[in-house]
Amino acid sequence: MSQVITHSLFTDFDINLFKSGKHYRLYEKFGSHILEKDGIKGTYFAVWAPSAKAVSVIGDFNFWVEGEHQLQVRWDSSGIWEGFIPGVEQGVTYKYKIHSSHNDIKTEKADPYARRCEHPPKTASVVWQYDPKWSDAKWMKARAKNNALDAPYSVYEVHLGSWKRKIEEDRSLSYLELADELVAYAKALQFTHVEFMPIMEYPYDPSWGYQLTGYFAPTARFGYPEEFAQLVDAMHKAGIGVILDWVPSHFPEDAHGLGFFDGTALYEHPDRRRGYHPDWKSLIFNYGRNEVKSFLISNALFWMDQYHIDGLRVDAVASMLFLDYSREDGEWEPNVFGGRENLEAMAFLREMNEAVYLNYPDTQTIAEESTSFPMVSKPTSIGGLGFGMKWMMGWMHDTLEYFKKEPIYRRHHQNDLTFSMTYAFTENFMLPLSHDEVVYGKSSIIGRMPGDKWQKFANLRLLYGYMFTHPGGNLLMMGSEFGQHDEWKFNGSLDWHLTQFADHQGIMNVITDLNKLYKKQPALHEKQFDAAGFEWISHEDANNSVISYVRKGNDSQIVVVCNMTPVPRENYRVGLPAIGKYKLLFNSDDSKYGGSDYKIKKSFTAQKENWQYRDQSVELNLPPLGVLVYGV
Repeated sequence: MSQVITHSLFTDFDINLFKSGKHYRLYEKFGSHILEKDGIKGTYFAVWAPSAKAVSVIGDFNFWVEGEHQLQVRWDSSGIWEGFIPGVEQGVTYKYKIHSSHNDIKTEKADPYARRCEHPPKTASVVWQYDPKWSDAKWMKARAKNNALDAPYSVYEVHLGSWKRKIEEDRSLSYLELADELVAYAKALQFTHVEFMPIMEYPYDPSWGYQLTGYFAPTARFGYPEEFAQLVDAMHKAGIGVILDWVPSHFPEDAHGLGFFDGTALYEHPDRRRGYHPDWKSLIFNYGRNEVKSFLISNALFWMDQYHIDGLRVDAVASMLFLDYSREDGEWEPNVFGGRENLEAMAFLREMNEAVYLNYPDTQTIAEESTSFPMVSKPTSIGGLGFGMKWMMGWMHDTLEYFKKEPIYRRHHQNDLTFSMTYAFTENFMLPLSHDEVVYGKSSIIGRMPGDKWQKFANLRLLYGYMFTHPGGNLLMMGSEFGQHDEWKFNGSLDWHLTQFADHQGIMNVITDLNKLYKKQPALHEKQFDAAGFEWISHEDANNSVISYVRKGNDSQIVVVCNMTPVPRENYRVGLPAIGKYKLLFNSDDSKYGGSDYKIKKSFTAQKENWQYRDQSVELNLPPLGVLVYGV
């Protein structure tokens, strides 16, 4: 047997933390680490495989022969196998060959803690000493303010593989190309943040990245780990925060992945009623196992520590919270209290959020949670799950249902618009028009809009104006910012040729100006999660399909009036929150957006006439399918 030298990076304290589920920096210990021992250069390996009776490192350095480099099991019942192999250098590919004590099963696994993986469809791990060069100190110093809940949060959702492609080479852009083109684009449109759909290594392109096998490795599809760091760095230097989609809810059964890792259910729950997801044909983590909790929380902190990530959008939280999620009667087992809540997953989410905010208080976690589960974005100290924000799925559903209706019928469905305000401040909500809304035959966002071509674009401008003035943060899937007609395709490119046409350029101008307005007007963000930041003027005029409301900051307020039909409303009286002179801040019907330039007031002084229970009011001309925003 070739030489494997006894060595360990683990202290007794590390082992105790690992066993108790409280070690949140496991990536500093597990995996492959290039180092020098007694003057000999090589690589230290460590892997958790408690049911193994032998573990070998196999790779291109030993012709993938089992037993040539066999790791040593620790004596402390931790289930950790480790050892130092001389001569193994940067770039060497490897896996773990695990001989299980369970039925003599043998598995061949990628390293769960690998910092780099082979380019799919290859599946090996790569020895890699990550060495980024950062120049984002200015952003990191100020990001507590940029990521605060009273700061503007306008998010551009991006799938890196299909944002833009090099057509002549039939490939996606690299991390470095994206650092030029995507950064410049997001900055020009004035987004405050980008959110990347999963960039951790994944084997299957049609999963969009939501079936992970390399939790600690940026996908090799677009370049090296340091090049992904350069993309984040470039975003930060442009004043843009970076959010990553994170998937602690499930993982695929691919042979090289986490499933059945050491011949037993190690990372997944052993009971298939709790360990298998029937919708996604994937495995569910065992949230009650301490070592698994440490793995996941270490992974959450890893991206913030090693890649300066500003936030994690946690995928499929609802599937984690409920034992009966997507299951029929008899296919799930109640918790110890007879309920359907997954108590272990709840405890894990609370612990994860506490760890994130303790270590990185200037970041955010955001839950994609589609049910009415209470207190998702409330502190754990008062019984909440501890997320910073939650996607407002109800608003998304009701709003899109409303907007797809012909305007003549909208008078009968005004409640679809106004209902969101009955629960808008129960959570810190982000309003998502995400990738899930532009696939599987749902059509694109503009494809849902009724009417002729002009009305479709006017409806889209109206939708975005309403969205950006509604309380909460905002998220828009790529392509929606210029009104792409086709559904999103993960293996194609956005239809960039459309941006040369005036109608689509007009939508880009709308998004740019709404982002500017959101950032510039404190009334739109200072109290975006506070009931004191919103007040109805009128939600009752269903006959005319007009709604009006006030948004308030600490020392400012704006008035928003939406006309949801293509019929202009002349001399329409609106109650006002205060006396004084009002100035137009935004008009979605402006010709620079493709609007009709219907004649409206650019400024006015409030009239002392009681209307809509207010002491002052004004008569306005409301443009067709238009939003007007005035500041006082």
